[in-house]
Amino acid sequence: MLIIGEKINSSIPSVAAAIGNMDRPTIQKLALDQVKAGAGVIDVNAGAFLEREVELLTWLVKAVQEVTDVPLCIDSPSPAALEAALAVVNKKAIINSISAEKERYSSVIPLIKQYKSSIIALCMDDQGIPATTEKRIEIAHSLTDHLLADGVSLEDIYLDVMVQPIGTDNESGRIALDTVSAIRAEIPGVHITCGLSNVSYGLPKRRLLNQAFAVALAACGMDVMFIDPLDEKMVALLCAINALTGCDEYCCDYLTSYRAGTLV
Repeated sequence: MLIIGEKINSSIPSVAAAIGNMDRPTIQKLALDQVKAGAGVIDVNAGAFLEREVELLTWLVKAVQEVTDVPLCIDSPSPAALEAALAVVNKKAIINSISAEKERYSSVIPLIKQYKSSIIALCMDDQGIPATTEKRIEIAHSLTDHLLADGVSLEDIYLDVMVQPIGTDNESGRIALDTVSAIRAEIPGVHITCGLSNVSYGLPKRRLLNQAFAVALAACGMDVMFIDPLDEKMVALLCAINALTGCDEYCCDYLTSYRAGTLV
């Protein structure tokens, strides 16, 4: 299971304050804490600063790269901000994101080619986020086919199944789980991910719902998760489900975590 640390995100008020003030020590500590807790990739997002996003996203990339060499996930709806940030990345990055929306696809695919990046591909099109598993799978196939035709390798594609809140649609969780299972069966070799915490939006005890959903997603075949790696229980549960689903040969990672005392 690849963990993408989601904490350096301007949608979090305290983090937005640090980004806006270019508070390097705070951002760098947050990056290091996530890596220490098990993140293999760090997501960086300055999207809340519309007029300063190019400047601040580029600054975030530089600040994080000063203290860790893990890959970065460059998270922005703006092609201009993506391009500016990618220009200062030290190693292969993940772009977050592309979709089957014609304008979004045409504006991001040149960046993928130029910087040879991996890509988060959202299972949505110009009609929005599909309400059914069947339509999401159809878009997943279409996106994969188009990206492959454009020279992106299968292992660089991360399909996002578009998790929606169960508080507004009680079928949202089940639709996401079914989509993961179908993609894993029909498009072997592709990565599958999601914005996991969307599922609990607006509900109490969000951490509990997120933890339970993470286990269910992993059991269905999801192999990449945007999570808070500082949630020790979440990380321990993912370690356990990896062992239980045969993704941890001889339970080596599980035993290593046990010996390190991180299975809380």
